[in-house]
Amino acid sequence: MRKPHITLTGITTTGTPHLGNYVGAIKPAILASKDEGQYFYFLADYHALIKTQDAERVHQSTREIAATWLALGLDTDKAVFYRQSDVPQIPELTWFLTCTAAKGLMNRAHAYKDAVQKNLDADQDPDFAVTMGLFSYPILMAADILVFNATHVPVGRDQIQHIEMARDIAQRFNHQYGKHFNIPEAVIGQEGSVLKGLDGRKMSKSYDNTIPLFLTEKKLQKHINKIKTNLLEPGEPKDTKDSALFEIWCAFADADQKTWMADEFANGIAWGQAKKELFALVNTELEEPRVRYMELLETPELIEQKLQEGGEKARVLAAPLLEKLRDAVGIRALG
Repeated sequence: MRKPHITLTGITTTGTPHLGNYVGAIKPAILASKDEGQYFYFLADYHALIKTQDAERVHQSTREIAATWLALGLDTDKAVFYRQSDVPQIPELTWFLTCTAAKGLMNRAHAYKDAVQKNLDADQDPDFAVTMGLFSYPILMAADILVFNATHVPVGRDQIQHIEMARDIAQRFNHQYGKHFNIPEAVIGQEGSVLKGLDGRKMSKSYDNTIPLFLTEKKLQKHINKIKTNLLEPGEPKDTKDSALFEIWCAFADADQKTWMADEFANGIAWGQAKKELFALVNTELEEPRVRYMELLETPELIEQKLQEGGEKARVLAAPLLEKLRDAVGIRALG
């Protein structure tokens, strides 16, 4: 009999959720959690410290992201929804793994290599401003996955290396101390799940081209009006290919609506009208969750309660494995 999947997803607490996050990660994750299997969703606040030392940003982002997932309907009775920092078994496992992980493997991590290359390009010392957090974060990421023996980890194509490294780290530990870990698999998101932003590039906080998820109706309309389009006049046929506006439409539309808008493009719909249609479509889907989101932000104690409940579940599930691992590495009672 095939064992149910154990699926794990982490969300770094460094920013405000936007439409790209919703379409590419949050919505599919919440839908998936209704299926058979175990699902773990966590706020990666330890990972956030690698990217920013702005304490208020990390704190505010934690609140906004947690409120977002809850407002969008995540069932916390079925899925384990927790804060990374509420599970002490994760940093403990990180150290166990650090003591067996190969430094050469860490040298090959994309983020570290990129940082080194930027320093070399600027005639700096290769490790200038590189912290040990940046260098060894793949081990923390492996611990996030292995502490619950997750079998499946949804990632984008640019994150496949993270799972490959976690697999390597797990196999190395298993070889040294016996079989303790599942070897996780990457679950690659569907093509087209990464939305274009206002300027036509990938929607990303680093490009400052995002559409925040729960803007007021007025601000949502203003952001949609900023989506980059070409100079074709009303009545001139427009190509759906490489159109950020059409791409966002398709992310929210059903099959009939996609066909309708494709026909409108072919018939030369005015860009202003297309943006009005897009606003109406997006706003309809987000209207009710927006209300719940605002209510949650005004009652942070309710968010905290959910996170505390999730943290307790996570600790109970992680504790038995850590007890076994302590024994395996020789950290055990005498006599």
